[in-house]
Amino acid sequence: MLAAVDHVQLAAPPGSEDFLRVYYVEALGMTEIPKPPVLAARGGCWFRAGAVQLHIGIEKDFRPAKKAHPGLRVTGIEAFAARLRAHKAEVTWDGNLPGHRRFYSEDPVGNRLEFLEPLHGSVERLGIRGAARVPFPGAARLGS
Repeated sequence: MLAAVDHVQLAAPPGSEDFLRVYYVEALGMTEIPKPPVLAARGGCWFRAGAVQLHIGIEKDFRPAKKAHPGLRVTGIEAFAARLRAHKAEVTWDGNLPGHRRFYSEDPVGNRLEFLEPLHGSVERLGIRGAARVPFPGAARLGS
């Protein structure tokens, strides 16, 4: 049974670690955490804020994903957006998720990030308490 998301892995081009450190530490307020030595030799960097971890791995032929992204829940979304804008990051608001305020931004290498904050009581009002079980092709083979 899945218990939690441990971390999200993003990719970046070789030599971009210093730009990423500025963005993830200064703009997002995360803390860089050490990678195990065997993994540190590969380059990249890892960051944490509370229980949230983002790992950035180096990819030789890096191309940022256009749609894929981590969704990061924040508190005080207006202030958080202002913080990103103060660090010269673009903020694009999107009002299409009921019960939430959210915006998108990109890190210095083009990774898309979603930042969202539930409106007060919206999760309970929408009846979202657990994931609904939705069958998919092949589910029976997986023992569901």
